[in-house]
Amino acid sequence: MKRLALILAGLVLGGLLAGAQDFPHIPDNTVCLDQYGGIGDGITLNTDAFAKAIKALEKQGGGTLMVPQGLFLSGPIVLKDNINLHLAKGAVILFSPDKAHFLVDGKVKPCISASKRHDVCISGDGIIDGNGEWWRAVKRGKVSDVEWSDYRRMGGTVTEDGSLWYPFGLNNYADIADDFRTQEKMRTHLVRFTDCERVAVMGVTLQNSPKFHLVPQRCEDVYIDGITVRCPWNAQNGDGIDIMSCEDVLVRNCTVDVGDDGICLKAGGGAKGVEDGPCKNIVLENNTVFHAHGGFVIGSEFSGGMQDIVVRNNVFSGTDTGLRFKSAPERGGKCSNIRIHDIIMSDIRGEAIVFETSYANRSAGDEDAVAAQTLNYLPDFCDIVIERVVCRDARIAVRAQGSLQMIHDIAIRESTIFYTEKERVVDDPSMISFENVRFLTYEP
Repeated sequence: MKRLALILAGLVLGGLLAGAQDFPHIPDNTVCLDQYGGIGDGITLNTDAFAKAIKALEKQGGGTLMVPQGLFLSGPIVLKDNINLHLAKGAVILFSPDKAHFLVDGKVKPCISASKRHDVCISGDGIIDGNGEWWRAVKRGKVSDVEWSDYRRMGGTVTEDGSLWYPFGLNNYADIADDFRTQEKMRTHLVRFTDCERVAVMGVTLQNSPKFHLVPQRCEDVYIDGITVRCPWNAQNGDGIDIMSCEDVLVRNCTVDVGDDGICLKAGGGAKGVEDGPCKNIVLENNTVFHAHGGFVIGSEFSGGMQDIVVRNNVFSGTDTGLRFKSAPERGGKCSNIRIHDIIMSDIRGEAIVFETSYANRSAGDEDAVAAQTLNYLPDFCDIVIERVVCRDARIAVRAQGSLQMIHDIAIRESTIFYTEKERVVDDPSMISFENVRFLTYEP
């Protein structure tokens, strides 16, 4: 296991950090946003200022766009090759609450994006805020009376049974769809990189996304270091860092406190997932996850597969589950060479370690999902070694529910888990082997 960890670290660190000053490659050119009309008064819309500054850098072959101290309201920002978006301390990019600013040619654009680009970077000490409360549905049962009243004052739509509020029919902003359910499915991501090479995100705080916060998809050589990702604990679909079908990825020294999965690996569902390819050569180390549905998560879609992954020296404190492996028929794939070690967990609301193979993803207000009609693209959780986990206060220590075909060859070793209700809920004892694992609970 140690040898594999070193090999993977060498692959990722070698690819990403060899000549770290040149990863990604950003020329020495520097411009400041205020040179192109940027005004950080929280009122002026700076979408054009960002576009002009990026275009000017692009003409120079790239460089750094400095965002100075101030509150810069903006619509979507599109990054180009060899450009570093750098936020100074005290700089805040706040994305517009007007959804129409993100509707381009009938599609909703991410707040910050790059597609089919290389050498792209976001860095600095500032904050990137997605203004997500203007986008997200809210479940009545997850907010206080005071919070519910605050949402109602924004306008919006409450379902007939009073269980959900949607930001549809707001007092001050127009809708971008004909009904609240359609608009709910149009929520955008805060930062999204698609089909890019040599991507880095360092230092910044990403918060309050309309949906997921940081999403590299089908990217190669991704370096994420020292960022903070945060949103309300009850933010619907508020994932933190979602790595999708990427290769050679290092995520380290990050702090995540979000409303859905903390650090998650995905690789698409069905034939499209296979086409997109696996998550491969991934190292996740020295991260801390506070609230999240899962501290480290694989799934629910990973038909492209999971290969050569190391998760080490992470802390999960207050997450719903610790290590979460979730999928279902038609959205699963094969795992190989996954090594997880030296994980600290405390105050876990559900399971410390959980494997689930009948997961159903539902948007807010959806009826119960229809079960898969075929047995194609089965999840194959296997070749997973989990070592040196220390957990205090999980409700269930280990749960694994599904068939032996989908959960097998899992090893948990050298660990201590203090549970409050159940030691193990495992459908077949041969799914998981336990070696030198202590399960402890309160004295009867």
